[in-house]
Amino acid sequence: MKVSLDSIRDCLEGAAPGIIATCAADGTPNVSYLSQAQYVDRHHVALSFQFFNKTRANVLVNPRARLMVIHPVNGALYRLTVEYLRTEAEGPLFESMRAKLASIASHAGMTDVFRLLGADVYRVLDIESVHGVPSSLPVSLNRLAALRAATARVAACTDLDSLFGATLAALHEHFDVQYAMFLLLDASATRLYTVASLGYPASGVGSEIPLGAGVIGVAAREGAPIRLFRLTADYSYGRAIRDAAVRGGLEGVLEKEIPFPGLPESRSQLAVPVPVAGRTAGVLFVESPFDLRFGYDDEDALVALAAQVGQAMHVLQLAEDREGQPAEGPTQAPKARGEAVTVRHYPADDSVFLGDDYLIKGVAGAVFWALVSDFANGGRIAFTNRELRLDPRIRLPDIGDNLEARLVLLQRRLVERDACVRIERTGRGRFCLRVTRPLRLVQVR
Repeated sequence: MKVSLDSIRDCLEGAAPGIIATCAADGTPNVSYLSQAQYVDRHHVALSFQFFNKTRANVLVNPRARLMVIHPVNGALYRLTVEYLRTEAEGPLFESMRAKLASIASHAGMTDVFRLLGADVYRVLDIESVHGVPSSLPVSLNRLAALRAATARVAACTDLDSLFGATLAALHEHFDVQYAMFLLLDASATRLYTVASLGYPASGVGSEIPLGAGVIGVAAREGAPIRLFRLTADYSYGRAIRDAAVRGGLEGVLEKEIPFPGLPESRSQLAVPVPVAGRTAGVLFVESPFDLRFGYDDEDALVALAAQVGQAMHVLQLAEDREGQPAEGPTQAPKARGEAVTVRHYPADDSVFLGDDYLIKGVAGAVFWALVSDFANGGRIAFTNRELRLDPRIRLPDIGDNLEARLVLLQRRLVERDACVRIERTGRGRFCLRVTRPLRLVQVR
């Protein structure tokens, strides 16, 4: 029976090194171990190019080669006949392989040696089963069934808040994921901010990570999934955040940032971009304290789920814009009681403090300041998304910002901080403030 590349993807996870045989122009053979072989699609694989060695010299003059790969579970051997096509030194495939190679190098203690120069792409011409039989081990998780159940939950969501929650709940219940985050890219496309998380002691809602930092930032920058089966320090988001802050001269104010969630001893990570209308809008991130937790099938399933989530986000945002009409019911707040709470606003970055506690900054901070200003000046409590989008005080970027997601972020931060101000939805594109204590507003110049 003919062996397909799809059926032996587990052989390309890097758990067992492969072997490549090439020939020089005069026919002299050369055999060497491979640092990494990666599945590209049903007809192509990519091999790591790290050194200009004999293997590299041979394929440049004689592009045919043979690969020997081994199944990590049952030890079955497969021989692939391949043909060299090209080398990619940047882009999604290169970044994905560089991340995995760093994972392999970290495990082998060769971080300073394993540096990817390029991803060599080969066409697979033939596959032979050399030894052993395909694994008959039962599949512990039917990812197609899990994807079907997850997409049904996503499709049933009627607003962004429920969408974020349903997505993470589906990962937990249907994919047996214990730790996950949902992050969105800001309008400047320089940072991602956390809107929901799963499994961590602190939610980290509102925490940020720079574009290109860690496995999450690289996935967003490249618009491609990045998967690590053994974590390396090079892709640690904690280190990435601190390094970026130090480069930006922010080391003295790190304590004012919302702590980023995450496992202290993460071993496996998978970051998948969330596409909306042809652009990357965010990242769906999962991690585990165990090595080799996420494989190719997990990556495929989460890419499909992220596409469904992105489509749902797009539809819900359009609906919020279309249906955000003035709210019915009370427009004036009942009298707040108790000691006044000082709300401080810093216009430079729109950061907001409730008393001495940091709340939020950026677009969400500007939104909060506009809302509490209208409340303090006239007792107003009813608002619509549409009017906020046009409010000059909020200064939304010309290229647009996901206002609805910022409102969800603000709403969750207020609940998390047990604040005396809450945001409550009253309909699609409509919401009101609930204020339980008097507010004293201070603009800090």
